Amino acid sequence: MKKENKWLSIVFVMLIQSAFAQKAGRIRITEEKDKQRLDVLINDSLFTSLLYADSLRKHVLYPVNASGGITVTRGYPLKPQVGDQVDHPHQIGVWFNYGDVNGADYWNNSTKIDTNKKAYGTIRVNKVSVVKTANRNPGIKVNALWLNPGAKPVMAEETVYAFSEEAGARLISRETKLTALVDVSLKDNKEGLFGMRVSRQLEHPSDKAVEVMDSAGRRAKVVEKNFTTGFYESSGGISGEAVFGTRAEWLKLSGKVDSKAVTLILMDHPQNVNYPAFLMSRGYGLFALNPLGAEFYTNGKEKLNLILKKGESKVFRHGLLVGHELSNGQIDLLYKKFKKN
Repeated sequence: MKKENKWLSIVFVMLIQSAFAQKAGRIRITEEKDKQRLDVLINDSLFTSLLYADSLRKHVLYPVNASGGITVTRGYPLKPQVGDQVDHPHQIGVWFNYGDVNGADYWNNSTKIDTNKKAYGTIRVNKVSVVKTANRNPGIKVNALWLNPGAKPVMAEETVYAFSEEAGARLISRETKLTALVDVSLKDNKEGLFGMRVSRQLEHPSDKAVEVMDSAGRRAKVVEKNFTTGFYESSGGISGEAVFGTRAEWLKLSGKVDSKAVTLILMDHPQNVNYPAFLMSRGYGLFALNPLGAEFYTNGKEKLNLILKKGESKVFRHGLLVGHELSNGQIDLLYKKFKKN
């Protein structure tokens, strides 16, 4: 009887180990150089794509899909979907940039603005490559230059994206090293740093009329309070749109896309400057963390105004977790794991 119980215990352990092995997604990355795109696949299903065409003014991850093929990013302006808000054309997928670098705005730049009215900067990609990351999965390394309005480089960027999936929860880890090529001032500014624009259904419910893309491909003013399902909760215990301008280690956005539960988590890293970051997240679908806007977010009570002398570097680490139903307790455990990296 004891031998039988021992055998059953061994079989049980083997089954548990097998189940966990199946839950870890297999990462594969393919490239289409002519389209300036790399696709990140998990178990042969598209998770996200790195897009780096010069016309984007930066490199972005777009679209981003939860497991089951649920798209959590807005389609507009690249591939407008019915119901998409048609505002802020610079807010594409997932990105990293800032509103004031030596006086130039890198956050709001796009092909749909008048660059004669304001000084805008551009992030131009020089090289992309597939690399092995610390989690042993393939990742993406990007080398880029931050160009001022006169197309002169002011900072060099080296970014490594790492990807993973476990038990249906997908993680994007981004580590960005910025090196000043001239003296650089990142003056405190509302708009930055690590951001995402979510799908219409994940916006906060609102009675305000907004302009969206209709089924005929035209712009129309609508009020769709019952269509939007998003809700913010921060690690600091603040919820709803009141999270804007507060500080937190992580920010949760939960809702439903086509009646399916979705949870998104933006995570700040303890090694980042001015940790924990301010939450630059709005009800209309902007989901972002900004450590560099102290003067704005504290009404002048705090100031950072980060300076990088020529040759100096600063590293920023962020995470985006894409899952389904995740409790705050589960998020805390996942965040503790993220902080160790």
